[in-house]
Amino acid sequence: MNAPTTLEQLMAAVDGDAPRLREIPYNYTSFSDREIVLRVLGTRAWEVLNRLREERRTGRSARMLYEVLGDIWVVQRNPYLQDDLLDSPKRRRMLVEALHHRLSEIGKRRDPQADPQRDGLVGKLLEAAQAAVHHFDQAFGETAGLRTHAAAAAQVHGQDNIKFDGMSRVSHVTDATDWRVEYPFVVLTPDTEAEMAGLVKGCIEPSLRVHLLFAALAVHRRGGAMSSNRCTAEGLCYRSSCR
Repeated sequence: MNAPTTLEQLMAAVDGDAPRLREIPYNYTSFSDREIVLRVLGTRAWEVLNRLREERRTGRSARMLYEVLGDIWVVQRNPYLQDDLLDSPKRRRMLVEALHHRLSEIGKRRDPQADPQRDGLVGKLLEAAQAAVHHFDQAFGETAGLRTHAAAAAQVHGQDNIKFDGMSRVSHVTDATDWRVEYPFVVLTPDTEAEMAGLVKGCIEPSLRVHLLFAALAVHRRGGAMSSNRCTAEGLCYRSSCR
């Protein structure tokens, strides 16, 4: 039996100067700060950020940058928030303006005269963050256009079989968070096996990549259920039930 550890022993074992492993807010995923920065800002930005973290002074600019990354990340990882922002251009505009405001405040805190080399690093990091916010904003328009294109190409098989809603997309992603790299762009639910070929053909036109991973479960001696459980952000999920 292990001897109990007292609170004093635990506190004594904590190094007060040790860096926090997670500083980006709203991150409920298994991704680390490094992985998020690499995905949102790129490899070069992570290298620059690490150099600046070593000589952090007040940390206020860093916190504002992490808030920007957190806002972008939580939307990218939550299909429900994506749908909400797609349906509300005003709310989306307010969010993007808030992101730009934080970045502008970081820019106001720059001091080129005091440390030109450090200021140059901050400038590179700001450029990467501004590009990320611009891409984040533009992605909503691209998503709306691609949804319209995909729906028009496949609607011959019924609009009810084409699902972009958050519930459908969340339901067709793996439960293993470490493998949940992306959410599906759209979920197709053909009523019969004969419809699958037409749906696939209709969605190839918008250049959507198709990934099929089926798990079969017999529910009738002359029928069965096929459902996918993983796909990429650019991929499609298919769920078919035939009897």
